[in-house]
This record gives sequence, C-alpha cells and structure tokens, in this order.
Amino acid sequence: MTIIVTGAAGFIGANIVQALNARGEKNIIAVDDLRPADKYRNLADLDIIDYLDKDAFLEAFKSGRLGKIKAVFHEGACSDTMETDGIFMMANNFRYTMDLLDICTEQKVQLLYASSAATYGGSDVFVESREHEKPLNIYGYSKFLFDQVMRKRFAEKSNTAQVVGFRYFNVYGPRESHKGRMASVAFHQYHQYKANGQVKLFGEYGGYAAGEQSRDFVSVEDVVKVNLYFLDHPEISGIFNLGSGHAQPFNDVAHAVANAMRKINQVKAASLEDLVKEKAIEYIPFPEALKGKYQCFTQADLTKLRAAGYGEPFLNVEQGVSRYITWLSANADFLASPLS
Repeated sequence: MTIIVTGAAGFIGANIVQALNARGEKNIIAVDDLRPADKYRNLADLDIIDYLDKDAFLEAFKSGRLGKIKAVFHEGACSDTMETDGIFMMANNFRYTMDLLDICTEQKVQLLYASSAATYGGSDVFVESREHEKPLNIYGYSKFLFDQVMRKRFAEKSNTAQVVGFRYFNVYGPRESHKGRMASVAFHQYHQYKANGQVKLFGEYGGYAAGEQSRDFVSVEDVVKVNLYFLDHPEISGIFNLGSGHAQPFNDVAHAVANAMRKINQVKAASLEDLVKEKAIEYIPFPEALKGKYQCFTQADLTKLRAAGYGEPFLNVEQGVSRYITWLSANADFLASPLS
C-alpha cells in the first residue's frame, strides 16, 4: 500500500521519506509546496512514486484517485513562529489539517501529524494536558487548536483509524538548509563558525546567565524513529511530546558545534571557558523584539511516550550535534546557501 508524506520536501518530511526508503518502502507520494524551489534538493536523492502540490492533494486524496493508502505523515505546515498573518496561518495549519483528518477518517487511514511544543508557549510545565498549554503566537495557537479537536475526538472515540500528534521540541539535523531563519541553532552556528571562527549566543535574560537559557534539543534521527514506531503500532493513538526529555543550555550546543568544527580542522577540543576566552563563543545582548515572547526553558515530559512503549534512548546534544556538524561538512555541495 501507499504511504503519503506531506511536507515531504521539508526538513522532517524528507527525513521520514529517507527512513521509509531505508526500510524498502518506495511506494510513497510526496506532497509539498515547492516555494522556494530549492527544496527539491531534499527529494532528489530519495525514491517516491508521485508528487502532488499541496493545493491539489486534498481533492485527489478525497476522490480516491490515489488508491489504497496505508498512512499519512502530515508534516506540512507553516512553521515560521514570526508569521503574523493569522488568516494564512489558520488556513494553512489548522483548516488544512482538519480537512485531511476528515478524509483519513472516511477512508480509515492512519494519520501521524506534526504538532509542536509551541502549544506550551508561556508555560513552564511541558505535560500533554490542557492546563499547561499557553501558546504565545499564532503558530502555536494553530497547532494547539487542532490538538484540542483531537482530544474531543479521542474522548468520543470517533476515529476510524490511528491518529497520533507529535509535539516536536527543538529539532535539528540534516535537510533543514531551506528553512532560513527558522533552521536550528546548530545549523546557524555551523555557518557562523565556518565563516568567522565564532559562534554568537544571547547574553543574560530571564534570570539565566549568558548562554544558559535551555531547550530540549532533539535530533531528527530520533524524531523519525518515534514516527516509525507509531506507524508500526496502529493500535496506539494520542498526543505525545517528542523531545529528548532533557533540557540543555545553548552553551552546550555552541560547545559541541565549535569542537566538532575543530575536529574537522584537526584542532584539539577546548573547554567552554577556553572557547569564550578565545572569542570563539561571543555573547550578544538579548533582542528587544523577543522579550516576553521567548521560551527560556523547555523540557519534554516523556511519561506518555514511554508508557506507549517507546523505550529507545535519545541522542544528547554532544552526540547528536557532533554527528550533524560532520554531516553538514561532508554535504556542503548538497546544501543550498542559508536563506535570509
């Protein structure tokens, strides 16, 4: 049977297609919006049987023209947390996903969709529960609202097939170069260090010392593994946090990036303190535009995920970022230049 991946030319979508190919799955329909067109690079080395623009996809799916579908990985969305066009965001992220849900329900197709840790927003508790959800922007709200719809459907037991939402935390890894300013911290720091031998971090803010604001950074390798675990367990539905379960400061990311680059350049690893002294890590004033809209700490509570049977360990920043920087260095010709 066929598997559909929306956002297939995007970051997580392309990694899911790659992992499916590694399993021998090639009967894959890719759905995306190839603007910018450079996103095609994420699909060029992968095997799919068809491509549909996102505006043509829903009608084709609903009509049955796509044949028997096993599952849909719905990764397509506007993920720009700085987007202020609420009409566009709600149409693209919420209404489109609602329409897709209706078709999957009608055709009894597994739906695995991308939610976001942005649903928590201003909260300091990251548990999949309504009282902890306080989105700070329209992107977070668009994801939050669909999760609310799903909670109602779960309670009513109205789904005809598996539906799983993944609240992605700070994902990093290969195939994200097209994301521009929304690409991961590790991606931007790699390019900073490559260009200037220096990484820049925010200074003191929110009660945190310079570079000590902390996030749950999770490798796309682990994100894909969790997605495939649920594909293999269609009896499990729900909304699940998908992070490493362990917050680490931005200093750890910068340290990992700098030392991975030093290793590539055959230079001995250095401590964080020495990198700061050498000005390989520099702290800049916290931007006024982000004050009051910035999460200084996130950490996925993985209780529900573990209870669902997923027991694999997650890569920490030192492991995952080092692997990612090695990949970036080895695939320089594959990458588009960072977009502004």
